[in-house]
Amino acid sequence: MCGMPQQHPDRSSPSDRAVNRRPDASMSLLTNVMEHSLDDGYAEAAARRGETGTSRLPGSLRGRLVLAFGLVLAAIVVTVGAAQTQVAAPTLAKERQKLIDRIQSETSAADELQGNVDTLRDDVAARQREALKEQGGGGAEQVALLAGATPVTGPGINVEIDDAKEASSGGGGNPRTTSGFSDTGRVRDRDMQRVVNGLWESGAEAISVNGQRLTALSAIRAAGDAILVDNRPLVPPYTISAIGNPQHLSTSFQDSADGQYLHVLHENYGIRVSISQEEKLSLPAAPSLIIRYATPVPSAGSPDANGTGKGTN
Repeated sequence: MCGMPQQHPDRSSPSDRAVNRRPDASMSLLTNVMEHSLDDGYAEAAARRGETGTSRLPGSLRGRLVLAFGLVLAAIVVTVGAAQTQVAAPTLAKERQKLIDRIQSETSAADELQGNVDTLRDDVAARQREALKEQGGGGAEQVALLAGATPVTGPGINVEIDDAKEASSGGGGNPRTTSGFSDTGRVRDRDMQRVVNGLWESGAEAISVNGQRLTALSAIRAAGDAILVDNRPLVPPYTISAIGNPQHLSTSFQDSADGQYLHVLHENYGIRVSISQEEKLSLPAAPSLIIRYATPVPSAGSPDANGTGKGTN
């Protein structure tokens, strides 16, 4: 009679079983993580690569290959760039030479035009002198002198005006106010206007301001703190040269209302003024002189009025 195999009972005592157990039996999860740190999927992939004979290169060798490839690529780029530069060099040289030739050509043309301008200016000046002779008769030279068409040399006076030493562009320091405009110790355009007009009234035959000849059409204006004469800025100190009898011109100007005005500026606002008599002054001609002719206006019934000789209704 066959029976079930008998199982021998475990007669080991609990103490014996405790002796045979692993010390980390109670930490099976941590043990599994430590012994099988690689995920199963990665482990299978590594096993397949091992079966096909492929292997990964060491990190140092892979880095060397990448560096070598980069160096080769850089060398290719530099070589190609140098070749392109060498090929384009003749073209750039030709374009540069064309630009130089064009500049030289335009410079020559500008010089030629400037020569033409100088010739025409001389011709215009000659025609103006002829016109002045025809219009002025025997007094052509005097007319040209008063008009500023010709340079002039003779005795006269110099009136030098400069800003006060403590002059500033802002307010403060004994300002003078005229029509709501506040000044410090700076010379203004209206000051120059009064001095020039006073010299004309005192008998000056010709006047220049800082070397710029004044005519009947000259204008003295201001642009900010700068004074302009015929739209040309002046830099202080301002020297006003006037041709005329030095003694008479100096005395007459200082006794005039404009001379007294200049004296007040000096005494009250510190503007520096000096007047000197000169035996010889040289004033240039005006840079541009426009001759204008006055013509009579035709009456309403004249033939020139409407071209028919009939009056208008």
